[in-house]
Amino acid sequence: MASAPPSPASVPMPSPSNTGPLLIPVSGVAASALVDTFAQARDHGGRPHDAIDIMAERGRAVLAAADGPVEKLFWSDAGGRTLYQRADGGRLLLYYAHLDGYAPGVREGISVRKGQQIATVGSTGNADPAAPHLHFAVHVVRPDDPWYAGRPVNPYPLLTRR
Repeated sequence: MASAPPSPASVPMPSPSNTGPLLIPVSGVAASALVDTFAQARDHGGRPHDAIDIMAERGRAVLAAADGPVEKLFWSDAGGRTLYQRADGGRLLLYYAHLDGYAPGVREGISVRKGQQIATVGSTGNADPAAPHLHFAVHVVRPDDPWYAGRPVNPYPLLTRR
């Protein structure tokens, strides 16, 4: 029987390089510009957001928030062009969505370093074309969990230490 994923408090995070344990994954965005949109409901069904939106102009560099392999490149109606990355020894799954494009050489299975450009900001999927942004989510997983599994945790304090 599989055990539950570890709690966020028990998951050691990568060492900080800006203000929080994870690097803010959009180039040039300060912690003070982030807004905690994690608990905001989406659409008319009240679907939880379970992520934060980082507003930035289309084409701005999306950076790896931590070291780890690219697990999955995926297109979905909701997220558009997406990238899933394992981090922290496989105990975190980082989700980057609404991407305009992937950085050259980015493909499933490669290891990326914290701060490396992996994509560009866009508005693919169900994002408003007039408001490009990065939808960034963090899930706590077991190393053997699939790329679509895990329990969402609020990335805002992991990016800002708030």
